[in-house]
Amino acid sequence: MFGRAPKRSDNSKYYDVLGVSKSASQDELKRAYKKAAIKNHPDKGGDPEKVVFSLFNLQFRYVSRVNSGSSRGRRKKQGEDVVHALKVSLEELYNGSTKKLSLSRSVMCLKCKGKGSKSGASGTCFGCQGTGMKVTMRQIGLGMIQQMQHICPQCKGSGEVISDKDKCPQCRGKKVTQEKKVMEVHVEKGMQNGQKIVFEGQADEAPDTITGDIVFVLQVKEHPKFKRIYDDLRVAHTLSLTEALCGFQFAITHLDGRQLLIKSNPGEIIKPGQAKAINDEGMPQYQRPFIKGKLYILFNVEFPDSGFVSPDQCRKLEAILPPRPNKQPSDMELDDCEETTLHDVSSEEVNRRQQQQHRQREAYDEDDDDDEQSMPRVQCAQQ
Repeated sequence: MFGRAPKRSDNSKYYDVLGVSKSASQDELKRAYKKAAIKNHPDKGGDPEKVVFSLFNLQFRYVSRVNSGSSRGRRKKQGEDVVHALKVSLEELYNGSTKKLSLSRSVMCLKCKGKGSKSGASGTCFGCQGTGMKVTMRQIGLGMIQQMQHICPQCKGSGEVISDKDKCPQCRGKKVTQEKKVMEVHVEKGMQNGQKIVFEGQADEAPDTITGDIVFVLQVKEHPKFKRIYDDLRVAHTLSLTEALCGFQFAITHLDGRQLLIKSNPGEIIKPGQAKAINDEGMPQYQRPFIKGKLYILFNVEFPDSGFVSPDQCRKLEAILPPRPNKQPSDMELDDCEETTLHDVSSEEVNRRQQQQHRQREAYDEDDDDDEQSMPRVQCAQQ
């Protein structure tokens, strides 16, 4: 005789307690539970235990129902991207370059075709019932249940187990092997610091997973001479006092190796901190390398180290330079003047002293405000 079919348990009573149907979603269960918890609160003479364990059973069955449905029609998950920092020089961004990099990544095992077993079959993990996830629930307070979901430690999220005898000898049941691959990374002209170069679908492979991307993020090394500001370049150059007054001529080696001749206009005097620009000698624009920015030259003027000029040199300079201003003190005014002595100070010292005086002034103003608030108000007596 055939054995009796196992009797199916009636779970409708749990739904009846909350007043919902068996097809209710988890949000509907939560809303119904809150209403029932308020209704059955001990302060109102209710039985809170009835509601707590009813929700426990319903949530467990809801999670099992969702997981069983997802295991039947499992969708591929998105694999993670692999990000690498790629250091480049300013010359490489100006001229463009190609770098060859050797990387190691996981690929599907060719021997077992990603099955992990010699027979191509695998068993269902009993720890998670093939879902790859385990759900645990615990009561953390009166009428409060915490539900936690984590990867199954037995199958490591695969939902499958392979016996030791049936494991693939090449991947040992891991379904993937390691592969070394040489990648050519093309750095295009005009690329910026932090810009990404993406190789789609070249990251680690895994079963039931959409392979992620390999992403290279450009990191530009500091250049000893040039500084990039978007599509422009800046370079500093120091002139002697003679060059600043009488003219200069020098050469700059550009980022592509060309020699640029830089010279002043006839009779032009260069002031300290003055800047000059050369059109179309800056950085090329990304994907439009025929359009370039500007090259700015910032001039510094170097004075003699001694800081003094001999009287004979002064007379020669006066013969060349424009005459002195007419606003000179007379002999009578000089007799009434007091002699002073000039001391050398740095700009940092001047700024530091100004900041110190500013702080002292603010403290003084705050003291005045406190005194004004503490003084009693005096009203004028009317006659």
